[in-house]
Amino acid sequence: MKNILLACSAGMSTSLLVTKMKEAAETQDIQVNIKAMSSDNAFQALDEYDVLLIGPQMRFMKKKFVKAAEEQGIEMPIETIDSVSYGRIDGDGVLKQALSLLGE
Repeated sequence: MKNILLACSAGMSTSLLVTKMKEAAETQDIQVNIKAMSSDNAFQALDEYDVLLIGPQMRFMKKKFVKAAEEQGIEMPIETIDSVSYGRIDGDGVLKQALSLLGE
């Protein structure tokens, strides 16, 4: 099972997206654990996840997340969520983005 983390300012704006991603995964019989949380909490939880997707409004935080992962000895893909998929609350599209980053 793959663990996908979405980070945003307060963890609230991605909660609906997580619901849509879980629905898409269930429809496609894909076993994943998906969670959204604030950026502050995400820094502390990096070691529990396989991939980190950052809300488009926080793209400026990507370098900080990459540095934090390196400092913790964590190798994981870290990317900004596609802004079109994010705006459309396209759970299937964001799930595909996450799985693609994981080589799935």
